[in-house]
Amino acid sequence: MISADVRDAIHDLMADYCHYIDDDRLEDWLDFFTEDCVYKILSRENVENDLPLELLSCRNKNMLRDRILSLREANIYNIHFDKHILGAVRILAEENSAYRVQANYTVYQSNQDGVSELFNVGTYRDLIVFADGKPLFKEKIAIADTFGIPRLLSTPI
Repeated sequence: MISADVRDAIHDLMADYCHYIDDDRLEDWLDFFTEDCVYKILSRENVENDLPLELLSCRNKNMLRDRILSLREANIYNIHFDKHILGAVRILAEENSAYRVQANYTVYQSNQDGVSELFNVGTYRDLIVFADGKPLFKEKIAIADTFGIPRLLSTPI
């Protein structure tokens, strides 16, 4: 049985993850990950067919740092505002003091002209560990329902 404190901490982590992206607090968003984390975005089609192609893959926190640095200083992309809608968070299993967690997500993007559009829909499949009583993502896997993403994949999903 998973304690209420663990459940609440995991739910808060999942919600904060979305809000920090939406609030453009990406440098602070990094604090939600272990140093040896894995962050991937894949299509559902590839997952179901066991195909290795990933839309994005970061194999540690330094790769996430580099991605944010390039986003801030080098990349040219459509200026937008993200809004995540997080579905019910399900804690599927406990494995060696780590928790398998799943939640559906929807991401909308609004451009500078005030037009809002659906950007991506999918499922998070995560592995969460606790360090010093704080939940962290050891694995953050976003499985997008479709392979096609309508615009440049600049900010995290």
